[in-house]
Amino acid sequence: MLVAGCDVTISRIRYYSFVRCASVLFALFPLLLLGCYGGSRPPHIGNPAPDFTVQDVDRKVSLADLRGKVVVLNFWATWCPPCVDEMPSLVQMQRRMKAKGVEVLAVSVDADGDAYHRFLKDHGVDLLTVRDADQKSNNLYGTFKFPETYIVDRSGVLRRKFIGPVDWSQPEIVDFLSKL
Repeated sequence: MLVAGCDVTISRIRYYSFVRCASVLFALFPLLLLGCYGGSRPPHIGNPAPDFTVQDVDRKVSLADLRGKVVVLNFWATWCPPCVDEMPSLVQMQRRMKAKGVEVLAVSVDADGDAYHRFLKDHGVDLLTVRDADQKSNNLYGTFKFPETYIVDRSGVLRRKFIGPVDWSQPEIVDFLSKL
Protein backbone atom coordinates (compact mmCIF):
# COMPACT_ATOMS: atom_id res chain seq x y z
CA MET A 1 0.00 0.00 0.00
CA LEU A 2 1.37 3.41 -0.99
CA VAL A 3 1.09 6.25 1.39
CA ALA A 4 0.39 9.70 -0.01
CA GLY A 5 3.66 11.60 -0.23
CA CYS A 6 5.76 8.45 -0.40
CA ASP A 7 6.33 8.90 -4.15
CA VAL A 8 7.56 12.44 -3.49
CA THR A 9 10.02 11.21 -0.86
CA ILE A 10 11.40 8.54 -3.18
CA SER A 11 11.73 11.14 -5.94
CA ARG A 12 13.66 13.43 -3.56
CA ILE A 13 15.96 10.58 -2.53
CA ARG A 14 16.66 9.79 -6.18
CA TYR A 15 17.25 13.46 -6.95
CA TYR A 16 19.68 13.93 -4.04
CA SER A 17 21.46 10.68 -4.92
CA PHE A 18 21.84 11.92 -8.48
CA VAL A 19 23.12 15.32 -7.32
CA ARG A 20 25.58 13.66 -4.93
CA CYS A 21 26.91 11.32 -7.66
CA ALA A 22 27.17 14.18 -10.12
CA SER A 23 29.05 16.27 -7.54
CA VAL A 24 31.51 13.46 -6.86
CA LEU A 25 32.08 12.89 -10.58
CA PHE A 26 32.52 16.61 -11.17
CA ALA A 27 35.06 16.78 -8.35
CA LEU A 28 36.95 13.75 -9.69
CA PHE A 29 36.88 14.85 -13.33
CA PRO A 30 40.16 16.83 -13.14
CA LEU A 31 41.85 13.81 -11.56
CA LEU A 32 40.60 11.61 -14.38
CA LEU A 33 42.06 14.05 -16.89
CA LEU A 34 45.44 13.91 -15.18
CA GLY A 35 45.57 10.24 -15.98
CA CYS A 36 45.18 11.05 -19.68
CA TYR A 37 47.23 14.22 -19.81
CA GLY A 38 50.85 14.20 -18.72
CA GLY A 39 51.25 17.95 -18.41
CA SER A 40 52.02 20.83 -20.71
CA ARG A 41 55.53 19.68 -21.63
CA PRO A 42 55.82 17.04 -24.33
CA PRO A 43 58.24 14.17 -23.67
CA HIS A 44 61.91 14.96 -24.25
CA ILE A 45 61.55 18.77 -23.97
CA GLY A 46 64.48 20.07 -21.96
CA ASN A 47 66.46 16.87 -22.60
CA PRO A 48 69.03 16.02 -25.27
CA ALA A 49 67.36 15.39 -28.61
CA PRO A 50 67.39 11.71 -29.55
CA ASP A 51 70.11 11.31 -32.16
CA PHE A 52 69.52 9.46 -35.41
CA THR A 53 71.11 8.91 -38.78
CA VAL A 54 69.09 8.58 -41.96
CA GLN A 55 70.55 7.58 -45.29
CA ASP A 56 68.59 7.65 -48.49
CA VAL A 57 69.77 7.49 -52.12
CA ASP A 58 70.81 11.17 -52.05
CA ARG A 59 72.56 11.70 -48.70
CA LYS A 60 73.31 10.58 -45.20
CA VAL A 61 72.28 12.92 -42.38
CA SER A 62 72.91 12.63 -38.64
CA LEU A 63 71.30 15.00 -36.19
CA ALA A 64 74.56 15.07 -34.22
CA ASP A 65 76.35 16.55 -37.26
CA LEU A 66 74.21 19.68 -36.88
CA ARG A 67 75.33 20.39 -33.30
CA GLY A 68 76.22 24.08 -32.95
CA LYS A 69 73.23 25.14 -35.03
CA VAL A 70 69.60 25.67 -34.08
CA VAL A 71 67.84 22.78 -35.80
CA VAL A 72 64.24 22.94 -36.95
CA LEU A 73 63.53 19.22 -37.25
CA ASN A 74 60.44 18.78 -39.40
CA PHE A 75 58.77 15.41 -40.02
CA TRP A 76 56.57 15.58 -43.12
CA ALA A 77 55.26 13.73 -46.19
CA THR A 78 54.27 14.62 -49.74
CA TRP A 79 50.84 12.96 -49.27
CA CYS A 80 50.07 15.18 -46.25
CA PRO A 81 48.11 18.34 -47.27
CA PRO A 82 49.08 20.34 -44.13
CA CYS A 83 52.74 19.45 -44.79
CA VAL A 84 52.44 20.71 -48.36
CA ASP A 85 50.82 23.93 -47.12
CA GLU A 86 53.57 24.47 -44.54
CA MET A 87 56.58 23.83 -46.81
CA PRO A 88 56.84 27.27 -48.51
CA SER A 89 56.87 28.98 -45.11
CA LEU A 90 59.57 26.61 -43.89
CA VAL A 91 61.70 27.25 -47.00
CA GLN A 92 61.34 31.04 -46.59
CA MET A 93 62.26 30.90 -42.90
CA GLN A 94 65.36 28.84 -43.75
CA ARG A 95 66.47 31.47 -46.27
CA ARG A 96 66.02 34.28 -43.73
CA MET A 97 67.56 32.49 -40.73
CA LYS A 98 70.38 30.38 -42.21
CA ALA A 99 72.96 33.15 -41.67
CA LYS A 100 71.95 33.19 -37.99
CA GLY A 101 72.81 29.50 -37.61
CA VAL A 102 69.31 28.05 -38.05
CA GLU A 103 69.15 24.86 -40.10
CA VAL A 104 65.97 23.10 -41.18
CA LEU A 105 66.22 19.33 -41.35
CA ALA A 106 63.13 18.10 -43.17
CA VAL A 107 62.69 14.35 -42.76
CA SER A 108 60.17 12.90 -45.19
CA VAL A 109 58.39 9.68 -44.26
CA ASP A 110 57.40 8.99 -47.86
CA ALA A 111 57.61 5.37 -48.96
CA ASP A 112 57.58 6.42 -52.62
CA GLY A 113 61.00 7.84 -53.53
CA ASP A 114 59.81 9.08 -56.92
CA ALA A 115 56.96 11.09 -55.38
CA TYR A 116 59.41 12.56 -52.85
CA HIS A 117 61.92 13.66 -55.50
CA ARG A 118 59.20 15.01 -57.78
CA PHE A 119 57.76 17.06 -54.90
CA LEU A 120 61.17 18.57 -54.04
CA LYS A 121 61.73 19.55 -57.67
CA ASP A 122 58.19 20.79 -58.41
CA HIS A 123 58.04 22.92 -55.23
CA GLY A 124 61.60 24.26 -55.26
CA VAL A 125 62.39 22.79 -51.84
CA ASP A 126 66.01 23.71 -51.18
CA LEU A 127 66.19 22.56 -47.57
CA LEU A 128 68.35 19.85 -46.06
CA THR A 129 65.98 16.96 -46.69
CA VAL A 130 66.26 13.24 -46.30
CA ARG A 131 63.74 10.46 -46.82
CA ASP A 132 63.21 7.96 -44.00
CA ALA A 133 60.84 5.44 -45.59
CA ASP A 134 61.23 3.11 -42.58
CA GLN A 135 60.10 5.94 -40.25
CA LYS A 136 62.74 5.09 -37.65
CA SER A 137 63.62 8.73 -36.90
CA ASN A 138 60.06 9.98 -36.38
CA ASN A 139 59.23 6.88 -34.30
CA LEU A 140 62.18 7.73 -32.08
CA TYR A 141 60.39 11.01 -31.29
CA GLY A 142 56.94 9.44 -30.99
CA THR A 143 55.71 11.29 -34.07
CA PHE A 144 52.88 9.72 -36.01
CA LYS A 145 50.86 12.78 -37.10
CA PHE A 146 52.34 15.01 -39.73
CA PRO A 147 53.68 17.62 -39.89
CA GLU A 148 55.40 17.70 -36.54
CA THR A 149 58.40 19.89 -35.79
CA TYR A 150 60.96 19.99 -33.00
CA ILE A 151 63.31 22.83 -32.18
CA VAL A 152 66.76 21.69 -31.07
CA ASP A 153 69.12 24.30 -29.59
CA ARG A 154 72.81 24.68 -30.43
CA SER A 155 73.85 22.27 -27.68
CA GLY A 156 71.47 19.54 -28.88
CA VAL A 157 68.66 20.05 -26.35
CA LEU A 158 64.99 19.90 -27.41
CA ARG A 159 63.37 23.23 -26.66
CA ARG A 160 59.98 23.16 -28.35
CA LYS A 161 57.54 21.01 -30.25
CA PHE A 162 54.94 22.05 -32.82
CA ILE A 163 52.15 19.73 -33.91
CA GLY A 164 50.52 20.60 -37.20
CA PRO A 165 51.44 23.18 -39.82
CA VAL A 166 53.15 26.37 -38.67
CA ASP A 167 53.51 29.77 -40.28
CA TRP A 168 57.29 30.07 -39.84
CA SER A 169 57.21 33.80 -40.65
CA GLN A 170 55.38 34.67 -37.42
CA PRO A 171 57.42 37.25 -35.47
CA GLU A 172 57.15 35.20 -32.25
CA ILE A 173 58.69 32.15 -33.90
CA VAL A 174 61.44 34.11 -35.66
CA ASP A 175 62.24 35.85 -32.35
CA PHE A 176 62.30 32.52 -30.48
CA LEU A 177 64.68 30.96 -33.02
CA SER A 178 66.91 34.07 -33.03
CA LYS A 179 67.38 33.86 -29.25
CA LEU A 180 68.52 30.24 -29.17
